[in-house]
Formats: sequence, structure tokens, C-alpha cells
Amino acid sequence: MSYELQATGYWLRKKTMANVDVVNLNGDKVGSVELADAVFAPDTVNEALLWEAVKHYRASLRQGTHATKNRKLVAGSGKKLWKQKGTGRARVGSVRSPIWRHGGTVHGPQPRSYDYAFPRKKLLGALRSALAAKLADGKLTVVDSLEIAEGKTKLYRNALAKLGVTRTVLLVEFSKAAAENLRHVVLGTRNLQGVELVLNNEVHPYDLLRYERAIFSRAAIEQLTEALAKSVSKRKLAAQTEAA
Repeated sequence: MSYELQATGYWLRKKTMANVDVVNLNGDKVGSVELADAVFAPDTVNEALLWEAVKHYRASLRQGTHATKNRKLVAGSGKKLWKQKGTGRARVGSVRSPIWRHGGTVHGPQPRSYDYAFPRKKLLGALRSALAAKLADGKLTVVDSLEIAEGKTKLYRNALAKLGVTRTVLLVEFSKAAAENLRHVVLGTRNLQGVELVLNNEVHPYDLLRYERAIFSRAAIEQLTEALAKSVSKRKLAAQTEAA
């Protein structure tokens, strides 16, 4: 099957999509889902871009509340200690002088924000790279639903064990899931150590790299794949198709 790339006028061959098994919370296969190569192809992993995304995320987490006292903030009298000339000693204007013990600090850190602008296109590119890396490593699992009838921690602990989770895991749920269903997932997973729940429109490359496993609900992975596929530049899409 082929399609026409409207922006360039070229007739391109559509690439084969990767099929990933869909399982239930008991670990049994219940279907499969197709993942677009434009998002999940191994050659889309850009390690430099991932590093930039992680650096930006960690910088935004810094509180920036560190502070030192300069000579106007340290305790001490402002009186001149002795006259300027005639004593044979060095000229000193205040005990708060930085060269004196307990004096002020020169050029010390002051409260500031470490956050900086990060282009949205680069963030989406890093997210595609993180997803492709997780899939290539066999650490990405798709389940038909994350919902359990009761939001009990024990039930979700058993479900994760059946899915082969031994260390840390990121759970990604569909952002438009029913409120009651989402409530059950939140209540059942919030007390599990090494488990974090995010919505598909909030997932960040740092989250995918931080946790060993990533488990998506089918609705979440389909919606996220569709959104990321649209973010791929037409020039890059054309290059990938020609390479195939």
C-alpha cells in the first residue's frame, strides 16, 4: 500500500508497522497493536537528544534556593575600625569585609531559576527516541486495560508480578479514561514502591528512561503514537521511506 506525500509531491512507499502483542493483567495475549515505524523504528533513537531532554528536565527540578550572605547581610557593625592613616595597619572600613573572618561572601550563589526554554519539536523527538529504545530493549508492554474492579494495592501488586515486573515500572493510562476507572488505578498503584502512574499526554522522556519497564494501556499507546507520528517532519519521513 502506498500514499502520496502532499508537501513534496513524491509517491512514497508506506513502511511496515511493528506488531506488538496486547496482553491482559494476567499476562495472557488478547490481541496485537500496530506501532508506526516513524515513531518506534530503532534508527529513530537519538541519544544526544535524549541527553538534552533529561538535562532540561532535571534543571527545571532544581529549586534554586541556595544563597550566601554578602557584606551587607552579615552581622557586624558598620563603623570604621580605626582611622585611615597613621596606625601602621592596613586600611579597613568594616568588620564585614570579605577578607575578614565571618565577613561577607563575594560572588556567592544567589536564588535563581535553572529552567530554560526547550523547543517542543526537540521534546517530541526525544519522546520518540525514548519509546523506540524501550521497545528495542523489550521493556515496553501493552495491556488491554489497566483497570481492575477494585482499586486495591494487593491486586495491582499481583498483576504486575504476572506481567514480569521485578524492579521499577512506569504505568501510562489514557488521559480520557473514565473518571471512576482512573480512580481505581490511582488508588491501587499509589502505594507501590517503584511504580509511577502518568497519563499519555504527560509522559516525559525522563520518565521512560528512569524506570526499567513501561506498561501502556492500549488506548494510551495508540493515542500517543498517533500524536507523535504527526510531529515527524515531512523531510525526515521522506528520508526514512526512501531508506526503506
